[in-house]
Amino acid sequence: MPETTVERLAAAAREQGRLGLDTEFMPEGRYRPLLCLVQIVVGTDIEVLDPFEGYDPEPLAQVLADPAIEVVLHAGRQDVAILRREWKTTFTNVFDTQVAAGFAGFSAQAGYNGLLHDVLRIRLPKTASFTRWDARPLTAEQVSYARGDVEHLLPLADELQRRLGERGRLEWAREECLAIAAASDERDPEEVWRRLPRTNGLDPSERAVAKALGVWRERTAAREDRPVGSVLRDPTVVELAKRTPRGRRELSQIRGITPDVVRRRGDELIEVIERGTHAEPIKLEESDRVPSEAVDGPTTALAESLVRLRAQEAGLAYELIAARADLVPIVGSARRGLPEPSVRTLQGWRRELVGAELLELLAGRRRLAVGDGGRVQIETI
Repeated sequence: MPETTVERLAAAAREQGRLGLDTEFMPEGRYRPLLCLVQIVVGTDIEVLDPFEGYDPEPLAQVLADPAIEVVLHAGRQDVAILRREWKTTFTNVFDTQVAAGFAGFSAQAGYNGLLHDVLRIRLPKTASFTRWDARPLTAEQVSYARGDVEHLLPLADELQRRLGERGRLEWAREECLAIAAASDERDPEEVWRRLPRTNGLDPSERAVAKALGVWRERTAAREDRPVGSVLRDPTVVELAKRTPRGRRELSQIRGITPDVVRRRGDELIEVIERGTHAEPIKLEESDRVPSEAVDGPTTALAESLVRLRAQEAGLAYELIAARADLVPIVGSARRGLPEPSVRTLQGWRRELVGAELLELLAGRRRLAVGDGGRVQIETI
């Protein structure tokens, strides 16, 4: 039996210990993005695999899960999530060139085209980036664009790894890529309510209704293969949880509930809301509570100053180290004398760079001061 393209690529990747990949997908109008193309590069061999034409991905799926084979991507979180789902595989040894760029002195959100120019002095046209990848036949322009997205990916990774190795940052970048390898677009319907806006402002009984509505919306969207927001928008879900309408007339008074929603889903929504009102009320854990900005705001700003200083000294993008969502629980826990929160700034290389020092600042054992030349400096108390 002749060797297939997928088998040939998988064998070459095992021989060389490495492959690069990218995908093209269509997220619009669906519950999850539709995989349209998979571009693979091994050495200088580039192939564009078309799921619409059909192929057996199993040989490559096994390669992606093999920790001995490095998988190179750029901004690959969604690529990983889609292939994890579609090819029923896992990822272990991922190197993301966008992540690596943040450790090499570039923006943490560096685009592929810009990074190619800055690192390798190569420019690529991006003319087909917003075309309909689900339409067939593909144009020659689309195929050329898809191939271009992986053509220089491995040399780009080589150069970034060389630079990071010289600066002693390569292992930091690899550690950060573990989060990319774990990416998934699977969502737990029982937990989606936690991402709704302003749920902290709901009382426990209202949160139970919001949870019931969130579960129903998620499962409805999955069943109908449509975006969750097209079933019910987030603010509408929260408003329904607050007002708990008991009939179609009350339901129609809620902003975001159109006559079509009342007609098609009214009875089902009332039933879900009723079920939520009889569910166990949901009390927030201490770690879920939003601290008072008036209390913690100034301290959070001080913590941010320390992180920005260390990021600047290290030549790293600040976004790689912390965001406000990381600092707020650190500050709140320190003020209340609670255990350290499980946030990235206090883990791994970030703790080594600034996390431990940040905890000392919040404990009153360090302070920030303005030194000679107006530069901020850190002093031990």
